[in-house]
Amino acid sequence: MDPVTATLRRWLAPVVERTDTAAVARLGLGSMLVLAGVHKLLDPGAWALYVTDWLAPWLLVSPTTFMLLNGPPEVLVGVLLLVDRYVAPATAVAAVSLPATVAYLAVVAVIDGAFVDVLIRDVGLTALAWVVLLDTLAD
Repeated sequence: MDPVTATLRRWLAPVVERTDTAAVARLGLGSMLVLAGVHKLLDPGAWALYVTDWLAPWLLVSPTTFMLLNGPPEVLVGVLLLVDRYVAPATAVAAVSLPATVAYLAVVAVIDGAFVDVLIRDVGLTALAWVVLLDTLAD
């Protein structure tokens, strides 16, 4: 083992021994979903900026309404994760919707050169959602 890892292991051993890492991942994902959903309800215009001009005509509603409609399900999924109920189906929603978001953002990045920072972040969130889902299904 390299010296840095050995030092970290020694320093954090008491925390590692008492920490349910799966719960930390579930709570982190749940918190992010609640915060994003609430923010979509409070300031949908900030999120509507992610709808490109070429995507907007495909939506059945305005970009702002689209974000308002996405807020409540995100809050619900996040709350279910935070209270540790229906974790597998709730996380499955995130594990499906986040890759779809990543795919959209990747297309936007290639076509318009926009939202690359959000794309990078959402790749990590997608992995987190899959970790939580797979861990839940393994129990």
